[in-house]
Amino acid sequence: MNAVDVLVVGAGPAGTVAATALASAGARVRLVDRARFPRPKLCGDTLNPGAFAVLQALETKGPATGLCARLRTRALPIDGMTVSGPDGTTITADYPAGVRGFSISRSELDMMLVERAAACGVDIAEGVRAVAPVVERGSVTGVRVDADSQAWRARVVIIADGRGSRLASALGLSHFAHRPRRWAFGGYFSGVTTVAGHGEMHLRQQGYVGVSPLPGGLTNVCVVQTLTEPSARRLRPQSIIPATIAADRWLRERFVSARQESPVVALGPLAIDASGSGVPGALLAGDAAGFVDPMTGDGLRFALRGGVLAARAALHELATGHPSFRMLQRLRHQEFARKWRFNRTLRWLAGSPVALDVAARMTARWSTPLRLIVQEAGDVRYSVPPDVDERAATIRAQSGVW
Repeated sequence: MNAVDVLVVGAGPAGTVAATALASAGARVRLVDRARFPRPKLCGDTLNPGAFAVLQALETKGPATGLCARLRTRALPIDGMTVSGPDGTTITADYPAGVRGFSISRSELDMMLVERAAACGVDIAEGVRAVAPVVERGSVTGVRVDADSQAWRARVVIIADGRGSRLASALGLSHFAHRPRRWAFGGYFSGVTTVAGHGEMHLRQQGYVGVSPLPGGLTNVCVVQTLTEPSARRLRPQSIIPATIAADRWLRERFVSARQESPVVALGPLAIDASGSGVPGALLAGDAAGFVDPMTGDGLRFALRGGVLAARAALHELATGHPSFRMLQRLRHQEFARKWRFNRTLRWLAGSPVALDVAARMTARWSTPLRLIVQEAGDVRYSVPPDVDERAATIRAQSGVW
């Protein structure tokens, strides 16, 4: 396989955004993924306002492909969040006027992003599993794939193949965290009574339940629980969501007419610790660079913005010939440190029954703190109004453009 400037492993949001940014800057880029698109993916299926702003910036600064216009047409607008506590206390908080997020299935979002990458000149290889990094003289120079006995070479490799990345683990960069030990169970349902235009997070003593309305009358339901390894192995994933909802006296009435439209997908343990942002010749992006859980609904912004930062570091390495993984580490700290602290605080709150009870009683009387939390969780400070050209742009999805 001919060498390229950058080989991106993993065609999720982080990988596709990194690949597109690099190709738009003139680099020769190959994007590989073990799946064939479109493909299902367990996710909360929500782009918060800050995540959508990353896509708006890409359309403004790079090739205008009409991605944001397509998303506005195909996705369901999200105007805020509804949050409830263990005692059923419920608060609904809207984003500021004119600020919106969007809900769309990851299957469709990922397909759009892959199509955009292909349209911008990225060479895309589907159904290719990267099995090991190629390391020569202390630097990563490519990857070995299961479809070819030879190595696929590149000047820089971006590892964006998700939590539990085989490549990142082989390089000693990531491992499953000892805590928290949370597992996610997600599925799609129809006939659920939802809060119009709002995502939902229901905090409970053993975890939380995320509910996100989607276009076409579907609802994404995700249950996240703290479990020990033996408990997780004994569970029957298909029964988790129905049993959790049936036992929840504040949610079950809304599922009386619900119909399960997909199998329940299990994922865990969720938390991944990363010891760095790369090594000479390789950079991390997306969940491969560290992941805890989707409680704050900002996972896609971390992925999209992390892909942009990885592309910036890769361009620096291509231009200078010097490893840029330490530069990427600094960029990620500058970009995400504040949000990491915020998320740790919320995870502590959700994991403490006493703190949850106090917070629920307080927000029942004074909703301002929760409204500020919803804005921070939604990365509202990064949001921008829709551009006039974006609203007018139209583009039709073309399957198999590569």
